[in-house]
Amino acid sequence: MTVTIKTPEEQNQMRIAGRLAADVLDMIGEHVVPGVTTGELDRICHEYITNVQQAIPAPLNYRGFPKSVCTSVNHVVCHGIPGEKTLKSGDAINIDVTVIKNGFHGDTSRMYFVGKPGIQAERLAAVAYEGMWLGINELGPGKYLGDVGEAIQTFVEGKHFSVVREYCGHGIGRVFHEDPQVLHYGHRGAGMELREGMTLTVEPMVNAGKRHVKLLNDGWTVVTKDHSLSAQWEHTVLITADGFEVLTLGADAREC
Repeated sequence: MTVTIKTPEEQNQMRIAGRLAADVLDMIGEHVVPGVTTGELDRICHEYITNVQQAIPAPLNYRGFPKSVCTSVNHVVCHGIPGEKTLKSGDAINIDVTVIKNGFHGDTSRMYFVGKPGIQAERLAAVAYEGMWLGINELGPGKYLGDVGEAIQTFVEGKHFSVVREYCGHGIGRVFHEDPQVLHYGHRGAGMELREGMTLTVEPMVNAGKRHVKLLNDGWTVVTKDHSLSAQWEHTVLITADGFEVLTLGADAREC
C-alpha cells in the first residue's frame, strides 16, 4: 500500500483545494429548491468551479463519469448522476464536490433539504453528520484507521441505523483516490497507523434501513436495497503533529 505524506508546501496546496471545494457547497445551497433539476445544480457548480474558481471539477470524465458533481437524492447512497430529476419539497440530497486546483484535490459533501424535511430524513442526516465528526475526532499520528471505523459504527448502530460497507473514505492528494481506504466500521487498534502529513477523507454513508446496497445499470448510481433513505457527509482532513486539520470547512465553520 502506497500512502503519500504531504510536504508543508503540498499541505498548503491541499488547503487551497479544500477551501475551494467547501466554497462550492456554500454557494449551491440557495439553489437547492423545489422545482430545480439535479442537472441544473450540476451546471451551476460546473460554471462556478471553472469560471469563478479557475479550477477543475474532478468527477467530470473520471473513469467515464459524465458530470461535474454527484447528486444523490433520498435512497441514493452515492454517485448519483445529475440529470432530469426534479427536486420536490421533502427531498433530501447529498451534493458531493471534488475540485482540482494546482494539481491537488479537495473533496467534500453535504446534505441539503428541499423545503421542510421529513422527521426521519432530518434525524438520519444528523446521525450521519455526528458520526462523521466522531470519526474525524479519532484522527491523529499514532492512531489507527480502525479507531475511526469503530467510533462511527458504534454510534450509528446505537441509533438503530446502519453503515454502508462497500464504499469508504480514501487517501487524497495529487490523485483523487489514493491509499489508504478509510472504512467506516471496524475495531479499535486495527488497520494502518496514521502519520503526520497524511491527507484523507472521512465520509460515512448511513442508511435508515439495512446496510445493503446495489449498483444500478448506469454503472455509477448506488441505492439502498430496501429503498430506505441514506445520508452522507464528507470532509478532507490533514493529519497534523498534534491531531488533525479539517481542510473543507465551510465559511461559517471557518469563522468559529
